[in-house]
Amino acid sequence: MLPYIARRAEDKREQALSEHLHGTAERAAEFASVFAAAEWGYLCGLLHDIGKYSKAFQDRVRGANQRVDHATAGSRELIRKGALSAAFCVAGHHGGLPDGGDQMDSADQITLVGRSKRDLEDYAAWKTEITPPSFPKLKSEHSDPLQESFFTRMLYSCLVDADYLDTEAFMSDGTVDRAGGESMSVLLGRLNDHFEKKGFLKPNNDLNGRRTQVLKDCIEIATTAPGLFSLTVPTGGGKTLASLAFALNHAVSYGKTRIIYVIPYCSIIDQTAEIFRDILGADNVLEHHSSATYETDEHAHDEAKNKMVLATENWDVPIVVTTSVQFFESLYANRSSRCRKLHNIANSVVIFDEAQMIPVPCLKPCVLAIAQLVEHFKTTAVLCTATQPSLDGLFSELAPQLERREICTEPQELYMALRRVRFQQIGKLSNAELANRLSGHEQVLCIVNSRKQAQEVFGLLQGEGNYHLSTLMYPQHRSRLLEGIRKRLKEGVPCRVVSTSLIEAGVDVDFPAVYRAEAGLDSILQAAGRCNREGRRGAEESIVTIFQPEAKSPLLLGANISAMREAERSNQDIGAFETIQIYFNALLQFKGDGALDKYGVLDAFRRGIHGRLLPFRTVAERFRMIESTAKTIYIPEGAGVALVEKLCAGQVSRGLFRALGRYGVTVYPEQFDALYRAGDIEKISGDAAILLNMGLYRSQTGLSLEAEEGKGFLV
Repeated sequence: MLPYIARRAEDKREQALSEHLHGTAERAAEFASVFAAAEWGYLCGLLHDIGKYSKAFQDRVRGANQRVDHATAGSRELIRKGALSAAFCVAGHHGGLPDGGDQMDSADQITLVGRSKRDLEDYAAWKTEITPPSFPKLKSEHSDPLQESFFTRMLYSCLVDADYLDTEAFMSDGTVDRAGGESMSVLLGRLNDHFEKKGFLKPNNDLNGRRTQVLKDCIEIATTAPGLFSLTVPTGGGKTLASLAFALNHAVSYGKTRIIYVIPYCSIIDQTAEIFRDILGADNVLEHHSSATYETDEHAHDEAKNKMVLATENWDVPIVVTTSVQFFESLYANRSSRCRKLHNIANSVVIFDEAQMIPVPCLKPCVLAIAQLVEHFKTTAVLCTATQPSLDGLFSELAPQLERREICTEPQELYMALRRVRFQQIGKLSNAELANRLSGHEQVLCIVNSRKQAQEVFGLLQGEGNYHLSTLMYPQHRSRLLEGIRKRLKEGVPCRVVSTSLIEAGVDVDFPAVYRAEAGLDSILQAAGRCNREGRRGAEESIVTIFQPEAKSPLLLGANISAMREAERSNQDIGAFETIQIYFNALLQFKGDGALDKYGVLDAFRRGIHGRLLPFRTVAERFRMIESTAKTIYIPEGAGVALVEKLCAGQVSRGLFRALGRYGVTVYPEQFDALYRAGDIEKISGDAAILLNMGLYRSQTGLSLEAEEGKGFLV
């Protein structure tokens, strides 16, 4: 009889099926050991492909043209033992975690129960090569379905990453594209050297003295026990490097393996990742923007040949800088490509930069996710923000045993000491009036709420030194423009910037004047952080002007603007610390408690959907940090030309996609489809493409699209 094989490589080499099962089991066990589930990881890996022992699959892998379900067999064995979390993982290791379903489901339904009723090819030969494992105690079966759902996704992540890596090792004849990176101790040494070189611990003025105190607070508290922390520091208080100091010191003290920065805007990722690369080394920092993912059919035997699948991101570097959309949507995803990286969040330090930007409709699921990571997966979380929202009530509701510790010793006093601007409101301005005002300034920043208005106002500006920034520019392009902007600001020459909200948080620029279209108070205060950032001018002469645009504000901002007006009525000083608290309380009241979980995620897992329990697939389809899932278009410009050429030549790897991320623009599905119909892009998957018509990409405004209302969050 022919040997049982898992796959064939293009060069005709064959991987023994037993070798693949044991290799995957060992990797999955290693990954799951981080959260005390090594036995469960090994069990999933050992049984995930036992359906390949059927004659039908062995014929298929040797060339027969037939579809074979190889994932249900292992799942059925696990169901028989009552190991439901593991059964979910094995059933969905290609097609995604299914809904649990109920006992009424028939065999043609794709729920776990339905799949368990399917007629399967005989796979009993697995016992001739694989010793049936002893099942660990069912500690994975939690009484709390929310906790069980998170455990299942983490276990699933261990399985699919192990499966992909073992497959990749075979297909590449022994090598695996894993970044590795240097130890936390080495990285901490580099950060300390940077502080010493820059004199950060020897301040030369009052502002730097305040920043130094924040840094010292972070270093001092880093040796305390892991858990939930907050870092409330005003814009310009140096919280980016201070939070990194906390994270690295804490990681060294408690053996944390990774630091993950979760950031709302792509532009902040650009700058933050660049800062970290300069200090810690490029190979230690991953900048993960897009959500372009690649899936295989669960019936396919040759998934290893799809190099894009094997190249999906698994966050195997010491420092990850990513978006809140990427982070939280992955935690509620069910597809292997999105979940693959989740196990690498365990035993990490996760910094939620600008935590106040978590969308209100997703607030409860996001808070629950943070709590689950801290309580059950050895994660230390830091809510790092200039304008701390009132999340304590939600943490008390969802994780009553979890205590938040503030890192900064005197946040309110620090906030008052670092105020450097004056606010004024001037009512409605037409685009022409706004452009005229901006042209009257030598150096000024204007932030608006839509890409349409940004383009229109930019087109009306007069004189030299005018810039436009939006997410229609690929990250490397934005970084290049910001470098030029900073240079002009430093030299004191004309520099007028019109931008969407991407610039208002975390981007290190210092303008003498800022204009901000009416928005939520948190956004206005973040915009103010770009004015007189270094305190070189008096607050009275550093004016942040708030105006109402000629077009209606996006519906997305309606409640935020109403809450801002309510806070202003309560306290005329909109920059006061107490006004911020009033604003966030008002915002949550305007939204209402039911709006804090718009998609019903928590109830879906607590009670099921239409009687169907653990609805992984349904929740993944529902849960969105933004209403429309973005797609990625890679721009072959500059160094992006060679990267795209490699992609087209089939030289696909995780490293290539990481580099390509710097040349990707995210667009909405309708825009993506319109460009495809026009022949302007070439699809490489359902979610990603290459720009063919380079006439659509412009040096001043980026990718040309029909203008639409902008949104604050992009993957």
